[in-house]
Amino acid sequence: MDAEALIDDLRARGLSRPVALLLDWDNTLIDSWHAIHDAQNHTLATFGLEPWSLEEIRKRVRGSMRDSYPQLFGDRWLEAGEVFYRRFAERHLETLVPLPGVPEMLRDLHEAGLYVAVVSNKKGDYLRAEAAKLGWQRWIGRLVGAFDASRDKPAVEPVHLALEGSGITPGTQVWFAGDADIDIECAVNAGCVPILVREEPPATDEFPDHPPALHVDGCMTLSNVLQKL
Repeated sequence: MDAEALIDDLRARGLSRPVALLLDWDNTLIDSWHAIHDAQNHTLATFGLEPWSLEEIRKRVRGSMRDSYPQLFGDRWLEAGEVFYRRFAERHLETLVPLPGVPEMLRDLHEAGLYVAVVSNKKGDYLRAEAAKLGWQRWIGRLVGAFDASRDKPAVEPVHLALEGSGITPGTQVWFAGDADIDIECAVNAGCVPILVREEPPATDEFPDHPPALHVDGCMTLSNVLQKL
């Protein structure tokens, strides 16, 4: 469905242009899977566990470290986290790849007066370092990562922190866009409009509890919809 058809559908459902857009980071704005894959497998090997394929990484890396690592590493999850981040810190800035249309989208939406923030389950320090490396902070109101709020996605606290100081409260005037089920769930939990951003459309019954209000195939389409809505 092209941007014009998406806009007609949104208007028919009573949805209008938001005042704020919250965005996931990894696999929504940038491709950093190779750095994550390398650091995760280094950590698994350090603790005597089998490596994951890149496809497994893409499917299994959803929650934040403090939510997912205790299940993998038990009482040693903090130690495992240190191993992961030491490895990740060595190379993540050198392997950043912006996804198509992202810099243009961030610039155009900022210039159009839309409040834009990022809510990620990547550790906040690394998230902000990556944004600085790319020069994107000038277009982003706040970058919220794992451990910045009292809880991480899909909890609502990171959403509240991302909007803090903007004068905007969660609701249908705030869209939350990301590529994963945890982003859609977080949007619904916070009362925002959930937007699925990825090339493939959602499968039947893929999101039974938290269906996205809109699917777009990438940030260029999302930007077109927002600017014309």
